[in-house]
Amino acid sequence: MTNYPVTYTEASVQALRALRSAENFNWAIVPIFAFTVYVYFAEIEKKNWNVVLAALGAYALEWLAEIANALILHFSERSALWTTPGKSSFIILVGINVEITMMFAVAGLIFAKILPKDRDAKILGLPSRWALVVGYAFLGVSVESILNRWNALIWEYRFWNWPHVWSIALFAYGPFMWFCFWIYDLKTMRAKVTVVSSLIALNVICFVLFVGILKWI
Repeated sequence: MTNYPVTYTEASVQALRALRSAENFNWAIVPIFAFTVYVYFAEIEKKNWNVVLAALGAYALEWLAEIANALILHFSERSALWTTPGKSSFIILVGINVEITMMFAVAGLIFAKILPKDRDAKILGLPSRWALVVGYAFLGVSVESILNRWNALIWEYRFWNWPHVWSIALFAYGPFMWFCFWIYDLKTMRAKVTVVSSLIALNVICFVLFVGILKWI
């Protein structure tokens, strides 16, 4: 069994011991994956490229955040900002498992589809984009708070914990939503493809470097 620094939190050790292990595989993940693929191809069939690219861009940004979160554990030798040590079919990084990543993949599609096509549209008197960013951030923090109470999602640091959950809304969920909308509103398809493909390439490079070569995360 791998020995970890004594400064590591219990949740960090639990997540690392199950990291990328198939021992907890559950067949339920197969239909979840199939559903995720289906909803993307349903949008592709309709040629809703704005929605697809906005969702993929936000999803790629989420992965960069997860990589950064795992690196925080590596360099702090204590804990990531958020840790998912609980039961999962497959823990990919210390803060994200296969079930969560499928949720984020679909979330981008959902929120891109509900976005008013009129950029000047208002919701409750507020610009629609910012109103939805705030609403989604509140929803995301609410769900995370429940998961935290159930010890499925662990927050270790005071600035990323009660009573400072505003930091989670501001630096985690807000940027995910805002980036999704920003890509959606880019004027040209070329710009959308360039941004999304660049982010995906950056994720691949980070995985090769930090997981494959350096084995930091």
